[in-house]
Amino acid sequence: MATEAIYPHRDPMLKKRDDFEDMLEERRNSSDLRYALRCYTPVLYKGLAPCKASMLKSMVLQSDQLHYVIDQVSRETGRAADDVQEEASAILEEMAHCLQLSTVRFFAYTLSKVFKTLFRSICVNEEGIQRLQQAIQEHPVVLLPSHRSYMDFLLMSYILYTYDLALPVIAAGMDFMGMKFVGEMLRMSGAFFIRRSFGGDKLYWSVFSEYVKTMLKNGFAPVEFFLEGTRSRTSKSLTPKLGLLNIVMDPYLKGEVYDINVVPVSISYERILEEALYAREMLGVPKPKESTSGLFKARKVLSEDYGSIHVYFGHPVSVRSLAQGRVNRCQFNLVPRHIPRRPSEEIQSFVNDSAYRLVRAQEENMVLKPWVLLASLLLRNHHQDQPAGQKQGMVLEELTAQAVWLRSMFREYGAFLHWPDHVPPSEVVSSSLSLHRGLVRVCEGRVQLAVEQGGQVKPGEPQSTVTPEEELLSQAVIVLSCASYRNQGLHVFLRPALLASAINAASSNQKQEVFNSFSFLRNMFSNEFILCPGATVQDFEEACYLLVKTGALQVTQQELLVTERGQSTVAFLTSMLDPFLQGYQVVCRFLCEEATENLTEKQFIPAVRKFIIKHLLAGRLRYTEVLSSDLQKNSLAALLRLGAVQKIKAAAQGTLKVNKVMVNSLEDTLGGRLPTQKAVGARL
Repeated sequence: MATEAIYPHRDPMLKKRDDFEDMLEERRNSSDLRYALRCYTPVLYKGLAPCKASMLKSMVLQSDQLHYVIDQVSRETGRAADDVQEEASAILEEMAHCLQLSTVRFFAYTLSKVFKTLFRSICVNEEGIQRLQQAIQEHPVVLLPSHRSYMDFLLMSYILYTYDLALPVIAAGMDFMGMKFVGEMLRMSGAFFIRRSFGGDKLYWSVFSEYVKTMLKNGFAPVEFFLEGTRSRTSKSLTPKLGLLNIVMDPYLKGEVYDINVVPVSISYERILEEALYAREMLGVPKPKESTSGLFKARKVLSEDYGSIHVYFGHPVSVRSLAQGRVNRCQFNLVPRHIPRRPSEEIQSFVNDSAYRLVRAQEENMVLKPWVLLASLLLRNHHQDQPAGQKQGMVLEELTAQAVWLRSMFREYGAFLHWPDHVPPSEVVSSSLSLHRGLVRVCEGRVQLAVEQGGQVKPGEPQSTVTPEEELLSQAVIVLSCASYRNQGLHVFLRPALLASAINAASSNQKQEVFNSFSFLRNMFSNEFILCPGATVQDFEEACYLLVKTGALQVTQQELLVTERGQSTVAFLTSMLDPFLQGYQVVCRFLCEEATENLTEKQFIPAVRKFIIKHLLAGRLRYTEVLSSDLQKNSLAALLRLGAVQKIKAAAQGTLKVNKVMVNSLEDTLGGRLPTQKAVGARL
């Protein structure tokens, strides 16, 4: 049942994907109360009966592994074993879910009302649901949804309830538990609560891992968690977190189950509820604390239109087939299974590779809406120098024509594009602009990002007291919001865009030189994008293949030559990566010019933001996107990984030690070639 293949076909055009059904259509035509109260009889793994919460807790507390760790902690701390056992019990009580069908029915009724108000449609691939139903009966199942919104876990449970599938138990952050009433209701609908970090708390880790493994080994319910660890504020996939994936793979590696099915799920939003909130967070506005009062205050979103959602359940991936030829499980026979041990390098490498492949599988099945194309084109136009006397923005007809060109390019590269072909392109574009009217302005037949209103004063109104910095940050909210939609399609173009940038950066057309430039950029951006470890040559070949296939590139034995037809393609592809290149450059410049010896990791983001604002206001930088704290954190992570910056752990708050010669060299290698608004000898 489970598939072995995770990488896409060599030719992306050959990918076969399932059709979608709108699950809200039936909800609009029948009683929500009858739907919520209907007979719910999901089939479980090997026909098991549902397990009561008390029985599950008892199994965890009686496990050999937990008893071993309790004895170990007792010896190390000098505390009585009974005291440690009580602490373990308290941890489990705080953590465990407590599924109650009455609460599930309440959510089913309430969410039906909410979803019908917010969304035009929720489209699900029913073939994927059928595969999941089969997988649940055969082996323990792990669900791995993408994570772009708080809606994700509610949506997953709602879909599984609708299709009469076993509700998942969901790993949720402890901050949700602090929400009065709502936290307990989430617990009663399948959520279990974990701390954001465990530190060196051996007992907590043991209770947590044993709890997850007990549910998984016994097949009581599918286990669901977000491989990225947290919501992506940028709509790019985040570097996977390996802790929970290590735990769920452990029962297979130790031979406690025959196999485990891992199901990647791709959730695509036409319009994200937290759109402006994310942009403000990336500009330094603190994230609001999760609270029940905050939830009620957010009810004003119910008056908005958020378009459609597409949820694609991928093919179940067999852990057994993933591990075949990669892992020698005999190593687990040398030590009793209940004794915890740190994963070997072989296991760590296997889990890491699997995590990247699974996130790639999520990306491959993300459904891209027309606005992704329009946001890409409008952002590119926004950052270009306008000829003297020409108005800002793009003529609507030109935007439509370019969107049709880009639509063909997306499809040739294998994107999962949801563009209604039976509707004239002009109508598709107008509908998309209308849905995202908070981000764009259409005036006198021209379309532009809605960034000008902050500085405009209507006749008769008092002069605005907005400072240039405030106006810049206000505009940045719009730009970063648009960038998050463009980012949804970046995985489609990433490898060809890296190659296009490498061709521009290389001093000749020699294949080896272009490959070296590609390899450098790929390595530099491996914290920014999902690039599977050890797949540099494969990614280079895939990029060459796609550019040759679309007529943009000619490849000889020794050279790579951009065709005349391919000039516009290569220009577009490089423009997709240019904001990231400039972002990494400006971080390097900051570290060389302004970083003091006492700069800590905590001070880094506010200090680099101040530096960037100064350069943006002076016109030395082209891309407002470089204000994104996400980009700044990723560039620092890359410099730490490359050894250009070191974290001195002994020092207070993790002081950063900068190797200025190396950082300067990396900045030079990144090119210093990006165009600026003022060409007066600016280095950036």
